[in-house]
Amino acid sequence: MALPSTYAEPNCSLARALEVVGERWTLLIVRDAFFGVRRFGDFATQLKIPRAVLTSRLKSLVQAGVLSRDDSDGTVEYRLTDRGLALWPVIRALLHWGDETYSPDGVKRALFHDVDDGVIDQDNRCQACGAVVPVPEIRIEPGPGYQPSDAELDAVSQQITQPRRLLTPITASRTHTTKD
Repeated sequence: MALPSTYAEPNCSLARALEVVGERWTLLIVRDAFFGVRRFGDFATQLKIPRAVLTSRLKSLVQAGVLSRDDSDGTVEYRLTDRGLALWPVIRALLHWGDETYSPDGVKRALFHDVDDGVIDQDNRCQACGAVVPVPEIRIEPGPGYQPSDAELDAVSQQITQPRRLLTPITASRTHTTKD
């Protein structure tokens, strides 16, 4: 549910940001877009989200300029825009907080600088070279706290759990032509 559009403080940037990304499904869609999910059917498969909700959230993210919708080639793909890519520190911070709070066995997904295999810390800095790592150079892998479930037998989950660079498109539904 969206926040009311009338606030006691009409110039609150946090309230406006929450209007765009402050809903559970929306942040999970953005997370999966970083993981390489681009197609409607793949989002639906990965998130187990009702199709009507997914349609609404994708439309909102496109309208807000977080995702772009590309329907060339007879298929529809959603890609993070520069505005969407700018959400990486938020997604990263929430992943880190979740690991610290709810994953006693360690991180669920480990992040590495793909250029030098350095571990990336919670501030997105490579522990090997000291650089703040740009999103396209981040490799994600299952961490020590990762525990696969039976729900991860689908092709989307299998690809997402393999070591891969962020933003690299998954190829699970190359036969899907859903234009939602």
